[in-house]
Amino acid sequence: MAAIDAALATANLSAEDLARVKELRARGEAEHAAGNHQASVDALAEAKTLLGL
Repeated sequence: MAAIDAALATANLSAEDLARVKELRARGEAEHAAGNHQASVDALAEAKTLLGL
């Protein structure tokens, strides 16, 4: 999540992709808090892919 947050500060994405990354990041954090590790990892991985990480 920290890597996504850092990349968001300088990301050059379309408004649609930016919204998607933020949605995935939030979902990843929520899944993590709920104990759904794999769902969290999957959501955060998709966000990182969109950011080019």
